[in-house]
Amino acid sequence: MPADIRRIAIEMFDNRSGETGIESIITNDVINEFTRSPIVEVTGKEDAEAVLTGVIRAARTRSISHRSAYTTTEREITIVVDAALTTPGGKVLWSARGIDASGDYAVSDEKIRTEQNKKSALADLSTRLAQRIFYRMTDRF
Repeated sequence: MPADIRRIAIEMFDNRSGETGIESIITNDVINEFTRSPIVEVTGKEDAEAVLTGVIRAARTRSISHRSAYTTTEREITIVVDAALTTPGGKVLWSARGIDASGDYAVSDEKIRTEQNKKSALADLSTRLAQRIFYRMTDRF
């Protein structure tokens, strides 16, 4: 973090993926990651010296394990995010493109179980993405 930045606002990430609702999960995890840090205080936009924004560019899923030619037993999901820290006037202080995290989840014969597994994998990925954003942003300065 630049030494003169002590208060930041974190805006809701823009979700350009097809994964509904993931913007709330990732934004909340990013807020939690920064809130735990003594480096900076998370505030509202009106009190912030800088604003962190993000774009969820992709949420890609692919089969990684099969029981047969037509039956998937495991999938991998990859989330790709861009993030930027700017001054209220729009000057870019830091930015990173293509921050990603991947994880796998089991595919069940029951659709609801598969969705629960996917949701759990997304929660883990979101936490890892938040940590990567925080570490990349604070390590650069």
